[in-house]
Amino acid sequence: MNKLKTLALALLALVGISSTANAETVLLASDDFVGISFWIISMGMLAATAFFFFERSSVAVAWRPSVTVAGIITGVAFVNYLYMRDIWIQTGDVPTVYRYIDWLITVPLQVIEFYLILSAVRKVSSRMFWRLLIGSLVMLIGGYLGETEAIPRSLGFVIGMAGWIYILYEIFSGEAGRASAKSGNKSFVTAFNTLRMIVFVGWIIYPLCYIFGYLNGGVDTNLLNVIYNLADFINKIAFGLVIWAAAVSGGRFK
Repeated sequence: MNKLKTLALALLALVGISSTANAETVLLASDDFVGISFWIISMGMLAATAFFFFERSSVAVAWRPSVTVAGIITGVAFVNYLYMRDIWIQTGDVPTVYRYIDWLITVPLQVIEFYLILSAVRKVSSRMFWRLLIGSLVMLIGGYLGETEAIPRSLGFVIGMAGWIYILYEIFSGEAGRASAKSGNKSFVTAFNTLRMIVFVGWIIYPLCYIFGYLNGGVDTNLLNVIYNLADFINKIAFGLVIWAAAVSGGRFK
């Protein structure tokens, strides 16, 4: 287990060093607040990844897959933020489509976390796993196709919203929501409720940015990047910390 944690952290460090070494010799300006936000988010994701991998062995066995996935989510985000940071420094712009490199991996993993944490405290159907996964893919693929204008942006928005609404239904009123209410584990229910509020309140920033940034074209791209950066910082790191807190509180498989 120690070897696994050391290897994971070493790989992340190597990626960071490689990215810095390969970047063109363009320095980040001290008043470039957008660029600075990319740096802060990168370091935050790295710190969170190290924390989750080191804490994995301190939680009950049933919760370890959830904590591991939380570390994978922030680890993938860390690597992609290094890439986006370099693009920003060199070009002064990071098209939102580059964020889908991260989102197409991390968002389905976040949605699947609902299945994983439920599995830690009670038996649940594997069908829930597939419904959550498919809902997240519909949401992301619709948004991606709209962003790249492979389909009309308004149609991409509608498809993406349909996927998100289905996820919300599943975790609030569907099988996942009902299973949480019946778990009988107080700390787990608190964590589950917090996670689904992140998906509801925290994720609403993404469709709003899509509307004002692309359908209406009324948001400055600099502001858009800062908003996306802060949203990812909260929605990924806080999401994982809630899972870790539930894991260390003593949840047990029933």
